[in-house]
This record gives sequence, C-alpha cells and structure tokens, in this order.
Amino acid sequence: MGPVEYRALNHASPKQLLSVLNKEKVRSHLKEHEIFDEETLQAWLNDKIRVDSSPGCRVRAVVIDEQCVGWCGIQENSGKYEIAIILDDSHWGLGRKIFRDLMDWAKDLGHQTIVIHFLHTRPDYKFLRNMAKSVYKSEILGDRFTTYMLAVE
Repeated sequence: MGPVEYRALNHASPKQLLSVLNKEKVRSHLKEHEIFDEETLQAWLNDKIRVDSSPGCRVRAVVIDEQCVGWCGIQENSGKYEIAIILDDSHWGLGRKIFRDLMDWAKDLGHQTIVIHFLHTRPDYKFLRNMAKSVYKSEILGDRFTTYMLAVE
C-alpha cells in the first residue's frame, strides 16, 4: 500500500467517494443520513469545499494508490473545531495515522483545543480518553455522541 495523500475534495473521484459514503459498514458508524446520489453528493461536496475555505478549517479526500478511500478534516461546529475521519472499512487501520496528521493540522491552524465526536454506539477509545482534557456526552442534531476534547500540543 502506498502513502496516504490528502487532496482537495475537488481533486478526488466523486464516484469513489460516493462508494465510500454509501457503504453500509461505514454508515453504521455515522449519524443516520439518506443514501447519496450524484446530486446530493455534489451538494455535500460544495458544502465541504466551502468549509475548507473557512478560517481554521481544512477538509481533504484521503487517497491511497490513486484510490479515494474516504475524507477527513477539521471543521467548525457550534463554535468548536472538530476532527472528522471517514474511511472505507478496508482502510480503518489508518485512522490513528490520519488522526495524528489532523492533530498536526490543528496545531498549524493555531487551535488550542479540538473535539472529536463518536456516535454513542461506538466503543470507548482508551488512547483518546487518556489524552483528553475531558470526555462528555453530547447531542448533535438529535443523535447522541461521546465527545473527546483534546489539547492541541
């Protein structure tokens, strides 16, 4: 497997990204949403590209060997900056590496703290709990999450 590349979303294959976002195993770990089609994917991409241009934010496609295997980013939500990592299940083992890269981005972007939300059905992540300033339950758009607030060092 080649190195992880981070590309602007408009330089990633929409067809490959659509496949990842609609995969049931991936969707089972996310807030429930409708299956994407080409039109709704384009609207989602436009929104993420807008987020990417916002101060303090960075959103990228995750590409390995010219295959888009997901997306990741730092985005603002309710006054806090959050990390998002969405990967095809065949590449879930890359989550920690991507997380470390995102923490480096957060430092480069000047963040002091950053949060990461996991749907309440996900297990507790001990490595995150050990590095978190706080861990708390949150509700976002009607779904429950475990939120880890992390210091950016």
